[in-house]
Amino acid sequence: MSEVTSPAVSTDVSPARDTSPAPDVSPMPWTGRHDGDSPEHRRWWQAVQPCTPQALAEAAVAAEAQGAGRPAVLLGFASDEGVRRNKGRVGAAAAPNAIRAALGPLAFHLGRDVFDAGDVTVELGEEVAPGDLEGGQERCGELITSMLDAGALTVTLGGGHETAYASYLGVVDSERVAGSRVGVLNLDAHFDLRAEDRASSGTPFLQMARAEAAAGRTLEYAVVGISRPNNTLALFRRADELGVRYLLDEYATRETAESFVEDFLSGLDAVYLTIDLDVLPAAVAPGVSAPAALGVPLEVIVAVVRRVVASGKLVHADLAELNPSYDVDGRTARVAARLVDTILC
Repeated sequence: MSEVTSPAVSTDVSPARDTSPAPDVSPMPWTGRHDGDSPEHRRWWQAVQPCTPQALAEAAVAAEAQGAGRPAVLLGFASDEGVRRNKGRVGAAAAPNAIRAALGPLAFHLGRDVFDAGDVTVELGEEVAPGDLEGGQERCGELITSMLDAGALTVTLGGGHETAYASYLGVVDSERVAGSRVGVLNLDAHFDLRAEDRASSGTPFLQMARAEAAAGRTLEYAVVGISRPNNTLALFRRADELGVRYLLDEYATRETAESFVEDFLSGLDAVYLTIDLDVLPAAVAPGVSAPAALGVPLEVIVAVVRRVVASGKLVHADLAELNPSYDVDGRTARVAARLVDTILC
């Protein structure tokens, strides 16, 4: 998603739209441990507010006036259809609520307002009658665009990694990045550049590359954590043809990963960060569709996320591929929650 003339991401806050798109499922009340109602006892479940256009607009105006962090909005993308089409282990549609449940009890240290916008849902289909993944991605993208334009920092809780194309649609249509050099940073064991007849969890970044080419642009795409045994030669060749930058999992130390990401960010005005939880070792993230035999250590992933946040260029993030059906003692959900907290710190 590169193009560009403007030196930085716009900081203007647009007024709330009267015709804002609505989620398929409204946000539900959060729960968690209660130690008191004072700020020093505050936990996530006490801090998160239901998202409305008016509340978000007011929070964005207040944050700008006070020099505080942009309000954050969480949006669930409850979809397994892309995973099913990619012949993976379904179950990721339950991930958004699993992440919320893991976030709720965490102590709240953020210097920003946080809203929950509810979920976009995609019904799981069959080979002869597939679910409407494409429609769900469009609805999710429209919601992300509206919230970005209202001044929010948006985080999508997937869902399979088909979540990424929904995120792309939301970012690329936003006035917030108009004229900016925008890149996509993927923390993932896989390129997800499959050439298929229909969209799946294995195709989103090729879809992005084709959409960018159709718009006369080049996709600026980088991946940390690529597993050589889990990507065919055809995928490596496609990545090379598209100019994809990547760092293999076996070489991903904190030093190499931070250097790789810093170099990628240096040529951008804005970045969309996507985290496929299968980038982590299976012992850390067992609850995914495709557990990693090696993976990138969690402390390296956290360091990369912190580097992205510190750059001031993050416009949107998502997490994908949590599968609660295969999780062990909620381990992967807690890792996802910790990453959300890190993204918004």
